[in-house]
Amino acid sequence: MSATPVHGTWEPAPAARWEDAFLSGNGHHGALVFGDPDDERVVVTRHTLVRPNGAEHARPPRLAAALPGIQDRLLAGDLTAAERFTDGRPLQWVQPFHPAFQVRVRRPAGGGREVRRAVDFTSGEVTAAGRGAAGRVFVSRADDVIAHEVTAGDLAVTLDHRLPGAPAGLRVGHGALLTSEGALLSLRVRYPDSDRAYTGVTLVAVTGGRTELTPPGVRVTGCRSALLLTRVLRHTGEADVIAESRHLQNLLDGTEHPYDSLLARHLDQHRPAYLRVTLDLRADPAERALPGSELLNRPHSPALLERLFAAGRYHLLSSSGHHPPRLTGLWTGDWDTAWSGAFTTNANLNLQTAAAPAAALPEVTEALAGFVTRQLPHWRANARAVFGTRGAVAPSHSDGESGLTYHFSREYPLHLWTAGADWLLKPLVDHDEIRGEQDPRTAAALAEAALFYEDFLTRTDADGHLVVVPSYSPENRPANGSWGALNAAMDLSAARHTLLTAARYHPEHADKWRALAERLPPHRINSDGALAEWAWPGLHDTYDHRHLSHLYGVWPLEEITPYDTPRLAAAAHRALELRGAENDSAHGHLHHALIAARLGDGDRAGRALRRVLDGDFFHASLMSAHYPHRDVYNADAAHTLPGVLIETLLQSTPDRLILLPAVPDACPRGELRGIRTRFGAEVDLAWDPDGARAVVRPGRTHRVELRTSSGTEPLELVAGEDRVLTLRAR
Repeated sequence: MSATPVHGTWEPAPAARWEDAFLSGNGHHGALVFGDPDDERVVVTRHTLVRPNGAEHARPPRLAAALPGIQDRLLAGDLTAAERFTDGRPLQWVQPFHPAFQVRVRRPAGGGREVRRAVDFTSGEVTAAGRGAAGRVFVSRADDVIAHEVTAGDLAVTLDHRLPGAPAGLRVGHGALLTSEGALLSLRVRYPDSDRAYTGVTLVAVTGGRTELTPPGVRVTGCRSALLLTRVLRHTGEADVIAESRHLQNLLDGTEHPYDSLLARHLDQHRPAYLRVTLDLRADPAERALPGSELLNRPHSPALLERLFAAGRYHLLSSSGHHPPRLTGLWTGDWDTAWSGAFTTNANLNLQTAAAPAAALPEVTEALAGFVTRQLPHWRANARAVFGTRGAVAPSHSDGESGLTYHFSREYPLHLWTAGADWLLKPLVDHDEIRGEQDPRTAAALAEAALFYEDFLTRTDADGHLVVVPSYSPENRPANGSWGALNAAMDLSAARHTLLTAARYHPEHADKWRALAERLPPHRINSDGALAEWAWPGLHDTYDHRHLSHLYGVWPLEEITPYDTPRLAAAAHRALELRGAENDSAHGHLHHALIAARLGDGDRAGRALRRVLDGDFFHASLMSAHYPHRDVYNADAAHTLPGVLIETLLQSTPDRLILLPAVPDACPRGELRGIRTRFGAEVDLAWDPDGARAVVRPGRTHRVELRTSSGTEPLELVAGEDRVLTLRAR
């Protein structure tokens, strides 16, 4: 039995559902591995695979000319005026993410029934053994290839796109030819009524035995082992399968054990990234040894929290590369992905990536930075078309190819939402603070967002404050108004944060942007004593909703804190108390926990976390679902949970360190190692009911405020000199 936390999970049987398949990925390619030695199925995905549905031609609505009139009517009291601020189009979903195909390796049924399949988070390798056969799979960060090795025997290998939900009308072509290594298989899929296609190529390198073509696949008899190397290309026209074959052949590199060579190169990148941060909750070794499905039946076990923390960081790292994670991370086994498997930027992507800076995953923030940079020209087009301004406005939904705003409707007027750029940029700003250097890409995007506010914020109220009009609080509406309203709390916080942060990055514009931020109105406290979701007088709150957009100033921002703005923090806490769970979505519960942690309410954070742990939200793969009882495959809970635990144990700003601010009852003791702070230090923290010990390793000299349960004191840090802090229980 393990005396240390388990960095992986296992099951005593193959996956019967694709949702339970173990996952591997490198941020470009993904693999879902079922783990049946007699019929090994590996579903292959690629971040860029989206199915044309007409959205590839969609553009943002040209509404700028009508904006002044809508603003006039809203300011005059017409609370339904924004419903007419549209070009009348029907709702258009972004292009849906989908799987490529499955690589299927069949062999004659083996003897015995025992099977053990496992995934090692430290390597990203998925293994399966039993019935006299074994296989292992990983997706290489170093070589961008799916490597799949199977043991000796007779094998039949095919590529098959016919996964659940595959649409009619796909034009499919198979290729198979013998090579000196064994065989080369290809599968080309062209979408209906489109010039776009994708091609999968699998090199089957055989050691010993005999290889023969059995179109569309290949049969191998009597081999000692077989190595399958797979990649997917998305293209127009025709893919160069021969060139891709040469690339895969070069990866064999003439060694006796090419799989091991590929794995070694991959480990050089994956393992240090994964091991930067670890969590040990002193769990029972017997529970640590359990398969994941059994551990999920013990929702109050510290061993479960340890494993979900480890799995969350592993899956977040594995799904981040070309893009940050989608709603499904990097994986799906079904062509009908819920909500198109999009990048949803008004809570979901934001929750998933928020912990990356503190959790020491710059690979995730780099993926997010690339996503923002590629889409910035489209964000500029949104600002011009919808609002008639300079600068940039991010969409609420993206397929990864387009950053244009076209997914909206009367009930979800997402084209009115202006806070998206700020939320997407927040982890990038945090990352810059951690490393003590400003990324030019972040600086450029902040300047574009500030330019938008400079042009957009032109209307004022009777007190001379600027008015955000129209204004939208995702995805809620006032009880006595329509979805498009005025002065949503999130919009106010985002505008203020963008302008002040952009001023730090661009001193040449600092005076202008700070002055604009000072003209924004304060937050409003409603008659229930709660922070109002809309600061505009007369708009009534709707409390039963999954989103907590109005508390954006608490988390992820630090505009409202118990230390600096206690009155607003108390009102925010009251708003959190009044908030319902609506449809019980996982992201709503964990968002609730993050805000509670910032407000220092460990009991409330723990209860919100327990709603997820008790709600059967996790598959045996330890990937999560959107709703209870494992309904709708979705990465929100899996990727957000590590951030929740970090926020309850340690928080930082550029000038403050808060230790054990909101420890949940489920974590009475433990050790969290490797957390990065926004003042450039790394922290190891150990705690139990008798007190705590923290080791602070500063990378630069700085003075910060230390906050603990014992009070507040200054902490002088000198670069390269560790500080050991000892806390006693209150």
